[in-house]
Amino acid sequence: MIGRNSKSPSIPAGIRVYAIGDIHGRLDLLKQLLGMIEAAEESWPAERAILIFLGDYVDRGPDSRGVIELLRTGLPERFEHAFLRGNHEEMMLQSLQSAEYFDLWAINGGLATARSYGLEIAENTPVRELDSFAICQELAEAVPQSHKDFMRALPIKVEAGDYLFVHAGVRPNVPLNAQTDRDCLLIRDEFLTYQGDFGKVVVHGHTPVPEPESHHNRIGIDTGAFYTGRLTAVCLEERTRRFISTGL
Repeated sequence: MIGRNSKSPSIPAGIRVYAIGDIHGRLDLLKQLLGMIEAAEESWPAERAILIFLGDYVDRGPDSRGVIELLRTGLPERFEHAFLRGNHEEMMLQSLQSAEYFDLWAINGGLATARSYGLEIAENTPVRELDSFAICQELAEAVPQSHKDFMRALPIKVEAGDYLFVHAGVRPNVPLNAQTDRDCLLIRDEFLTYQGDFGKVVVHGHTPVPEPESHHNRIGIDTGAFYTGRLTAVCLEERTRRFISTGL
């Protein structure tokens, strides 16, 4: 927990949080957005600037490996940071563990990730024609241990002031400390349509939207970077919210 202010919703004074939505292998957009955030900080620096990444770093886009490496070693030094797990990291980890999970991961963009780690898999090959066991074995050898360790250590949620940051959302009417990992990684309709109070304002990705969404109980910032070219962050400071997006 980064801090708590008794008045809602707010971030404690002196802290500026940038929460970044689903990247999905778009290293180019991640670099662009980080450049925009750095420029904002240079012109008006915060006492503490924190980057919170909401998961889904891998799959679909062309350079998942590059995204993971940048998150691990290439972030601007002036920022604190927190990385959350998304359902795509979960699928990738499962496939590294067992080929039985391969088909689900492959049809959800996993082959692009495998190619980014150097596996030669022909484009447009039907998943049913692939040797899932051989690919998972080769991938397990190709993914650096540091990348595996990074993904395995990813937490499910983090709090800052009166905000909760999580990949997909939370289940209504369940205490925040009793949420299941599955709901935090995968929930959609029950969470998105709920109009009540979750206990904190939930900042999430997972469900792509044409424009970032700002509601009284949640903020959605997955703007479909892979296919729109628009990667979005929300900047939270005291009682203010503003959005920063690439591709505008």
